[in-house]
Formats: sequence, C-alpha cells, structure tokens
Amino acid sequence: MTQGWSARDIPDQTGRTAVVTGANSGIGLITARELARRGARVLLACRDERRGEEAAARIRYAVRGADVVFAPLDLADLSSVRAFAADFRADRLDLLVNNAGVMALPYGRTADGFETQFGVNHLGHFALTGLLLPKLLATGGARVVTVSSGLHALGNIDMGDLNSERDYRRWTAYGRSKTANLLFVHELARRLAAAGSTLVAAAAHPGVASTNLQTAAVRMENRRTAERIIRFGSRVLAQPASAGALPTLYAATAPGVRPDSFTGPRVLGWRGAPGPAWRAGWTRGDVAGERLWVASEQLTGVTYAGLRPARP
Repeated sequence: MTQGWSARDIPDQTGRTAVVTGANSGIGLITARELARRGARVLLACRDERRGEEAAARIRYAVRGADVVFAPLDLADLSSVRAFAADFRADRLDLLVNNAGVMALPYGRTADGFETQFGVNHLGHFALTGLLLPKLLATGGARVVTVSSGLHALGNIDMGDLNSERDYRRWTAYGRSKTANLLFVHELARRLAAAGSTLVAAAAHPGVASTNLQTAAVRMENRRTAERIIRFGSRVLAQPASAGALPTLYAATAPGVRPDSFTGPRVLGWRGAPGPAWRAGWTRGDVAGERLWVASEQLTGVTYAGLRPARP
C-alpha cells in the first residue's frame, strides 16, 4: 500500500551504497539527502564540481553525520561516463538512481555527436548502468531506478531517426527520450529475469515538480519573460521537489517493488503520494525494447555482459 507513503517510511539504509546522478539540485538532491538521512553512503554524480561539492555540503548541514561525496560525471560525454565507472571502487553498489536529465532544449549534440536529450537522458544512463552492472549484480537486493516522465506520451521512439536529424521538435524529442528510459527499464527487467538475477530494474516519475529543469532551456536562450512565466506557473501549479522525489525514493527503497514497475504521484499523475503510474503501451514493447537496446549498445560501445536477449 502506497497511500500516504512519505520519506519517513524509507527503510534503514545503513551499510548500503547509492549513486544518484544529477544530485546537485532538485529531485536528485532530495533523493540523495533522504537516502543519506537513512544511513546510506551516497555518491553525488554531477557534471559541475562546484555545484556538486555545494550539494554535498548542504546535505551534511541538513543531516548530521551524512556520508556523501561528490564524483564527477558528465552524461553528455561517454569518456566521462567510462571514467566514473572506472573510478568507482566501492565493494558494493546497492542502488543506482538514473535521475539526471535535460528537457526541451534547443537542438544540440553531445560530445559524442548524439542529439542532446537522447544522448543525456537515455544513452548516458544506458552506458553508466552497463558499466556498473557487475557491481550491481554482485550486490544482493540491488536496484536500478530510472527517472522517466509522464511526458513520455509526447513521443514514441523513431528507430529510423534516433538523433532527430530529420525533424527536431524539442518537446517530441524530450518525450522520445523519456520513452527510451521506459523501454530501457522494460528490456533490462526482461534480461535480468531471463538470467535469473534478483537485481530489480524499475522506473519512476515526479509528476509536476518545481525544479530548475523547467527553466533550463529558456535560460539558455536568454528568454527572461518566458522564464518569469514558468517560475510563476511552477509556484502556483507544481508540487515542491521534496514531494516530486517521493516516487523515486519509493521505487528505490520500498519493500516489494516489482521489476519494470512505474511509480508516480497518485493524483492524476501530477502530485500526491507515490503509486502505480500510467504508461503508454509502446513502452512495454518487447521488440521495440530489444531494438533500442541493440542500437544503444552499438552507439555507446557498452555491452551488458551476461545479459542476453529474453526469448518467449
């Protein structure tokens, strides 16, 4: 039962190690803070060193004795993803939270030439999860939680144009990247089940939460009026980041979370305590999931050793 579930219900995390991407602000920061509050050792995987160190300091100030450390990770650069995984020396990895993301940006490319939203939101996390997979598989009770969005409904994957080179529409591209997140979780869960692994792959979304994600694009374009409008709308309509983080924290820590589940706010997928979330049927497609998986391995050069395609 998830009704009324809050951060107070997070089980004891003492002895567990977690990696949270994009933990310097918003939902990622809240997620890292609450895991640390329950005793987890948390790595804040962030692109910006200054903001990452500031986030670690904020958590230590809020949570006495918090075991948190910044670790550099730029999901828009696969060499950075590989370096992060190579530098990860912990004996165990109980939880990987694929939280970082970008939304509705002007067309751009990552360091490796991928469309930015697809490259950061999906391919960066695909590569990171694959490179950390041996640690996850070796840790009993481990989970991978990938943060998607209710706006995945804006676009299904176009396997013929993964980089949106033919027709770039920023919101459609965002929706496709969030669909890719859900297809990734679906296919990962299938492959883990086929391998007999107890590692749980699940997804979550924050509903409408007030974070800096909404204003990043307009700030890049110096659209100050639009930024003011968005900020006002967020204050009126959105729930705080602390509430938006609850579905992620539930998927990451609550007992009985099922593989390939999708957790979001209970009230119209918008706000409220976490519960089962609606998802488009195309995010559970076995053929689509496998095709995206194969393409992602080819694009990133990261192969998930030991996880073969699931067969009927």
